[in-house]
Amino acid sequence: MRKTTTGAIARLVGGRLVGGATGEECVHGKASVDSRVIDSGDLFVAFEGEHVDGHDFVSAAEKGGAAAALVTKTDQALALPAIQVEDPLAALDILARHELESARASAEPPIVIALTGSNGKTSTKDLLHAILAPVGETIAPVGSRNNELGLPLTVLELTETTRFLVLEMGARGIGHISHLTDIARPDVSVVLNVGSAHVGEFGGVENIARAKGELVEALEESGTAVLNADDARVKAMGTRTRAHLAHFSLNDCSAEAYADHVRLDALARASFTLHMGGSELPIALTLTGEHHVKNALAAAAAASAAGVRFEEIAAGLNAAEQRSPGRMQVSELPNGVTLINDAYNANPDSMRAGLNALAVLGRERHTIAVLGEMLELGDESAKAHRDIGSYAARSGIDVVVAVGEGARDIYEGVTETRGEHEGAVYVESLEDAPAVLETLRRPESTFLLKSSNGAGLAKLGESLVRAWGAESTKADNRGEKE
Repeated sequence: MRKTTTGAIARLVGGRLVGGATGEECVHGKASVDSRVIDSGDLFVAFEGEHVDGHDFVSAAEKGGAAAALVTKTDQALALPAIQVEDPLAALDILARHELESARASAEPPIVIALTGSNGKTSTKDLLHAILAPVGETIAPVGSRNNELGLPLTVLELTETTRFLVLEMGARGIGHISHLTDIARPDVSVVLNVGSAHVGEFGGVENIARAKGELVEALEESGTAVLNADDARVKAMGTRTRAHLAHFSLNDCSAEAYADHVRLDALARASFTLHMGGSELPIALTLTGEHHVKNALAAAAAASAAGVRFEEIAAGLNAAEQRSPGRMQVSELPNGVTLINDAYNANPDSMRAGLNALAVLGRERHTIAVLGEMLELGDESAKAHRDIGSYAARSGIDVVVAVGEGARDIYEGVTETRGEHEGAVYVESLEDAPAVLETLRRPESTFLLKSSNGAGLAKLGESLVRAWGAESTKADNRGEKE
């Protein structure tokens, strides 16, 4: 956040100075709802949640160096100068919008790149960060902050020297992205794909396309829409804007960014030739999974629209590493065991991508797919889970483990395709899973954990890495004693 005062914030959001605030206190850091990550000069935002009340952590924020707090109640002594508001989320929206407008009025305004899509938003954002950060100061937070809270908090990380602001924009209904673009209008809009993620909430894939297209509609004529030419619904969004169009593709050599000669190594890492503007350069990704080629093309096209040179784009892609947790995160464990934690999010498209990567990784190994529920699929849920089970069974994976009641249909899909006792295991609860997976662990095994975040497999993966990785430490300690 650019340097301001508590008085200026109060006037802007229509708040009241409390907690001994004079209006002269200087706020010059980020805004945060987590007292554990507060730094000097930050603004602590105290949300009153269902289970946790941020007002209980104002003292902790003060110890962390916060300059002030945004609060809704003053029924207890405040350890910080504060601004009291009725709706802290609305206040954050106002602050973020004002912050970006002020930055855009400066001599060197930041370029705002916004991404949406059913799959790949966070991975593409991380690839963009790898390209842009060497070129200029880039804000593209680790993890997924694509909702009505995460987006304004990200915007409020702007500084006087920020050159690129990369934002994810998620949606669970019509109008959600329009709301986010009202806070942060993009200069470059990237639409990756339209799939079945959250289809239960949208009421159909066409409504998903309508909602994702709001990102394109938010562009001014001087902006650029970066569209997936291989997705008909996304490509059609070009009619919804008067901005410039740039396409990326694996199939259309007329696209602004396209790839050919795609190859996968033994670790399912893709290499390919990147073509842009009549030039070509070799790319070798360190990320696991062929689906990252399309993410890399989207990042390349977006970076080009933001003025980055082709050589800088290629260098960034070649240097990119895994940045956000829970997304094809590979851990090498003792006895040649590999665990891939891709359980931050899941829908049918990303499930298939993960299974494809496992099949490549495990060509000469014992492969185990540990699959949990895909949430928010509505009436299509049972069929979608059965289809994934069938797909996994036909992918050449040795064992498919379905975890939790919501994943039972995955198990049914496997058994319908393979037969009841052919590499299909159903585990009723997350708590029972470690013991079952231990029986399946053998030297040179590869495990994939894939589910929606709410299914809990991401934490299961983290606990397995700790438990199985600790065995190596114990063995080393025994060796030292001997």
